Amino acid sequence: MAEKNIKLTLQYEGTEYAGWQVQPEQRTIQGELQAAIEKVCGQKISVMGAGRTDAGVHALGQVANFRIDHRLEPGTYQKALNFYLPADIRIIESQEVPAEFHARRSATWKRYRYLISAEKSALYYRLRWERQREISLEKLRAAASVIEGEHDFSRFCVVSSLKEDNRCFIHSARWRQVGPLLVFEIRGNRFLHNMVRVLVGAMANLAGTNPDNNKQNLTLEAFRDIIETPTEDRVGFTAPPQGLYLVSVNYNEGIAK
Repeated sequence: MAEKNIKLTLQYEGTEYAGWQVQPEQRTIQGELQAAIEKVCGQKISVMGAGRTDAGVHALGQVANFRIDHRLEPGTYQKALNFYLPADIRIIESQEVPAEFHARRSATWKRYRYLISAEKSALYYRLRWERQREISLEKLRAAASVIEGEHDFSRFCVVSSLKEDNRCFIHSARWRQVGPLLVFEIRGNRFLHNMVRVLVGAMANLAGTNPDNNKQNLTLEAFRDIIETPTEDRVGFTAPPQGLYLVSVNYNEGIAK
């Protein structure tokens, strides 16, 4: 049998996991997925993900791939793996892809969503940031417009994750209101570690009526200066993980509308 390259599209609620990447003595999405593949195929396989989501972060359309020499049909992995996976991880689709496909390196853009709620809920508190301070949607939208385009986002990520090149091209960044929810959608060619959460935290701070954690509120002008002319100053506002979702990963040429 020839080795096949299997692409998986999956969703998960990240609350009970220490993120995507395998870690010693920790439950992770990658670890659960690899364990399920071993139970199905009897082989220890390394799974590559499109994005290494952090602890508590969710996914609606995470993508992963693995290479395996096994008789199982590509489309059957969905049902077979779901049988062994916990209920908060689901494979949406499984298919064979060309040998050169790589879930992370082949991606052309990713889309993330962040949810902020003005209400508290016993059911949904693990799925959104419940922030009851008043936030101006108008100011959020003004801040989001500054993000679009190519910028150096080195001040909006974890220091240890900095690369030689920290520029990202953001195709779109938009806020909208849906009932009690403020919904942020951002699409870009790449994202640095914690970048979306730091951006959301900064925007919520500058659009809020009261400063968080006794820190002075950012102004839109200061936010724009940091985006357009990066300084050594760190952006000290990070939104919590439970409001963040990896929505989709694109592998086609061009930009979706």
